[in-house]
Amino acid sequence: MRINLETRRPVLGHKTGGLSGPAIKPIAVRLVWELYQNTDKPILGMGGVRTVKDALELALAGARLVAVGTATFADPYAPIKLVEGLDHFFAGRDDAWLD
Repeated sequence: MRINLETRRPVLGHKTGGLSGPAIKPIAVRLVWELYQNTDKPILGMGGVRTVKDALELALAGARLVAVGTATFADPYAPIKLVEGLDHFFAGRDDAWLD
């Protein structure tokens, strides 16, 4: 939440907002890992995924699927680039997938 000091009113139309992007990735990884320890259901990992490394980290924590959200605001092709990077990674090709 943010408050405009001049008007003394909330800046956002709904008063409060959420947190997304890279700031929540460590929390997402932890929660996926904890959930994985306690269920046999498929887990969708999401939160702060921008790179192939981010997606792999959630997968190693136990996610069977990975969602891409905020990254698409900066680059609408981010999901496609991640899939291509994962293909490179699993094919054992060069380090281009790291970015």
